[in-house]
Amino acid sequence: MGGQVSIPEGVHVVVVGGGFAGIAAARQLKSRGVPFTLIDMKEAFHHNLAALRASVQPFAQRTFIPFAKTFGSSFVQGRVEHVDPEQQAVFLQGGREIQYSHLILCTGTSGTFPGKVNAVSSLEASVQKYEELVEQIQAADSVLVIGGGSTGVEMAAEIKTEYQEKKVVLINSRIGLADPVMMPSIRQQVKEVLLEKGVELLLADSGALRVNQYLQVHGFSNIFAVGDCSDTQKPKTAYLAGLQAAVAVTNILNSLRGAELKVYSANVTMLLAIGRNDGVGQFNGYRLPRFLVTLGKSRDLLLWKSWKEMQQTQP
Repeated sequence: MGGQVSIPEGVHVVVVGGGFAGIAAARQLKSRGVPFTLIDMKEAFHHNLAALRASVQPFAQRTFIPFAKTFGSSFVQGRVEHVDPEQQAVFLQGGREIQYSHLILCTGTSGTFPGKVNAVSSLEASVQKYEELVEQIQAADSVLVIGGGSTGVEMAAEIKTEYQEKKVVLINSRIGLADPVMMPSIRQQVKEVLLEKGVELLLADSGALRVNQYLQVHGFSNIFAVGDCSDTQKPKTAYLAGLQAAVAVTNILNSLRGAELKVYSANVTMLLAIGRNDGVGQFNGYRLPRFLVTLGKSRDLLLWKSWKEMQQTQP
């Protein structure tokens, strides 16, 4: 994965999301000696591919690999509420702020919206949570709202209405905003009104965040999106998520030393387990022998690989 490199002072990469793409990025950063923080709501990586078999065989525990045992203090468990691209900071539920020089979004195909309150929170804690959010937004020069559903639209509009001088960017994984059950003409009106108010829109048409050939989110040179949340025109697989994470980390390092950025490209490689005793697949345009797929993936759905990469022993 590459050796240690000289890292300028002040470099700190924040990785949001601990799925296949997130842990691949974190492992790359760790191996190269780059200061980083991995943020995920859960305390363990969930190998959701192997979880399919856990529904018919009793080994669910093996599908969860603790983050902290691999990444130590570089792992933070929490929910990201919003990102301030001007201050280059990520804000977590509860008010914690984590500064970044570069941001890698690995949030998968679903995300969170600012302002949700845990059902078990006390009234006092809930009120305090909103008061802290108000203070964070007041101090920010710009606010990045991730998710253009009804809540995201209203959040972006509230901020822009209250603070017209602030830069407000709404990122959505689809062209359409608000709720899909609304009439198309109304959803178009939502877009027009937000633009009138000065909200900047970054919209994708494939259910994912728009990225360029270097996996940078459009409009941000230091923010990358990899895995399921990016709009790369390739199958959404764990294998390709790992390749994208490697490209994102490489491009962060290349940007620091003024080198040319690496273009992401990958051939379609897919392995399908047809039960635990059979499988089919292709690699670089070639059909793979069924026994090879069975040995490589079908027996335990690549659980062995994830445990090895996380430098832990299976229970």
